[in-house]
Amino acid sequence: MEQTQAIDALSALAQSTRLEIFRLLVRAGPDGLNAGEIAERLGVGASTLSHHLATLDRAGLLRSWRVQRQIFYATDYAGTRRLLAFLMEDCCQGRPELCGQGAVALMPSCC
Repeated sequence: MEQTQAIDALSALAQSTRLEIFRLLVRAGPDGLNAGEIAERLGVGASTLSHHLATLDRAGLLRSWRVQRQIFYATDYAGTRRLLAFLMEDCCQGRPELCGQGAVALMPSCC
């Protein structure tokens, strides 16, 4: 991941509704949720939700697909791993054991 992509992803998450959407979809797992369910769970209007979902999608943090008339959204785990790997790539001067097990799990070699 390049720095500009990381900045876009972090900027997308630096807004409370988008962070709530992202965390909700992480909990939902790979099957995701449809837009109506996301709106209902978070109490967000359809047009506002659409804007936030588009921002997260452009940042590479979500994926979407259509099933008949519904659009489903889920976390883009590959994009999220790329962001985490970018953030952690120089962890502990190349000695991830110094950072503890949590950091080791985020290292690029595991992703």
